[in-house]
Amino acid sequence: MDEIVKQALAKWPNVPHCTGWLLLDRRGQWRMRDDAAQAAGEPGTPIRHEALLGFINRNYESDADGQWFFQNGPQRVYVELLYTPWIVRLHATDGALRLTDQAGAPFEPAQVWIDDEGGILFSDAATPARVAALHDHDLELFADHASLDEAGKHGTFHWRDAADLTAQPIARADVAARFGFVASPADRAAAHAAAKKD
Repeated sequence: MDEIVKQALAKWPNVPHCTGWLLLDRRGQWRMRDDAAQAAGEPGTPIRHEALLGFINRNYESDADGQWFFQNGPQRVYVELLYTPWIVRLHATDGALRLTDQAGAPFEPAQVWIDDEGGILFSDAATPARVAALHDHDLELFADHASLDEAGKHGTFHWRDAADLTAQPIARADVAARFGFVASPADRAAAHAAAKKD
């Protein structure tokens, strides 16, 4: 977290949280969602400003409930996730594979998952494990380094020399619960508000 953000939190500790206006899409793009986009259920406009993207990436964390957020100075801005909290790109450089997340940081996989829609996910060895969906533009490169059964549900991903990873099936609907994250903090906040009224 940036030092300036820590100072703002100390100075203004009780700024209300914000939900709904920031989204991470399936290709790792940060999107701003104005009121119209939120009302229409649209993903919003991609953020292109490099300094803002860097600020978001440096101050992106999760809370104890598994809700991911961007700490924007004193305000916590919860992030809507179109799939997972991390999106990774697969690269082949000089015959070696590597994964990088949407912030450009290395992602070291410990497990590979194939969802029921053909999506590829990686989880790392952290506790709790981070889970990342593979960008769909990299599916062909993944396939070039994988040996899968006819159904495409099980197999092996040839990650590094002597470091094959077993690919396991997972239902897309089970991913958030399996990896302990909240895909829509806005929906969760709305459900809590509705429950308080009852």
